[in-house]
Amino acid sequence: MRRNLYPALQALAAAFLFGASVPVSKLLLHDIEPTLLAGLLYLGSGVGMLLFMIIRKSTNGAGETEAKLARADIPWLAAAILSGGVAAPIILLFSLRNTPAATASLLLNFECAATTLIAAILFKESISRRAWVAILCITFAGVLLSTDLSGAWGFSFSALGILIACLFWGMDNNFTRNISAKDPLMIVTVKGFGAGLVSLGSGFLLGNPLPRFDAVLGAMLLGCMSYGFSIVLFIHAMRGLGAGRTSALFGTAPIAGIVLSVILFRETPDAAFLAALPVMIIGAIFLVTEQHDHLHRHDATVHEHRHAHDDVHHDGHHPNPYDLSISHVHAHLHDAVEHDHQHMPDIHHRHRHAAESKTEA
Repeated sequence: MRRNLYPALQALAAAFLFGASVPVSKLLLHDIEPTLLAGLLYLGSGVGMLLFMIIRKSTNGAGETEAKLARADIPWLAAAILSGGVAAPIILLFSLRNTPAATASLLLNFECAATTLIAAILFKESISRRAWVAILCITFAGVLLSTDLSGAWGFSFSALGILIACLFWGMDNNFTRNISAKDPLMIVTVKGFGAGLVSLGSGFLLGNPLPRFDAVLGAMLLGCMSYGFSIVLFIHAMRGLGAGRTSALFGTAPIAGIVLSVILFRETPDAAFLAALPVMIIGAIFLVTEQHDHLHRHDATVHEHRHAHDDVHHDGHHPNPYDLSISHVHAHLHDAVEHDHQHMPDIHHRHRHAAESKTEA
């Protein structure tokens, strides 16, 4: 369990950084059109992570600390850029115009449920009965927040837009999960420049005016932290916990957004907000406390990622005399093995599951 603590803390830190972006983005929308703001946020993440890569390279010299992206990773990265880097932030920022920041922050918790559903249905990630109950709780809370009984259609189009943005981010998380063993800084740098330039180009084609320099700088700094470092931490966490569990912890993101919303906008939560909050908390607790233990088989495979030799999956096959006590990168072989231990759907446990799992609580 201690092995899961570090990626869990990474997921919580990622959640805090992203959650803080909602109320600050709402402030920036006074000066920047949504499409341009989405582009600046992602461009800021790309520039920030590129600078960090340069610093890392100068510090480490010629040694590689992370596995490089390969040609086979490009389709997954492109899909992540289009879904989570272009579609999701633009839809979110348009929806934020007519949604209270605190409500929007809580609605973003639906990303957790969307990611888990996609992981289970499309990518066959193992999800227990406890996790399905949690998904229903979070989805129901999202319905509560998107309901507007005073409207002609009975729901808020702005709140619905935020839920759709979460669906796109859920797709993004699962696409990124498939390349999470590769260098997170490189992934976020490419994603930031790709999504940022597409959104900026779209904004200018739509005739959006160029914002003031201080607003541009503020948006890029926010993007560096909330879309750059946050995604890097999220990818690191997915390596150890899988997409569903990492997103469950990421569901704590609204806490930072709600606190800042109260401070910045003096917002008073409404009845729907107060009803949805405990339901979402219950859902998050159910996901975080899920455990998984059963007899499973690993097929023989060769792959490349950063690793150390402090677990049962890295026990040899080294072409060079590496210091096995520290993390290093090289292509390595995993022999076929069958064993039983507690695990999460990390990069070594993305196997199909039989119905007779020992522990699903």
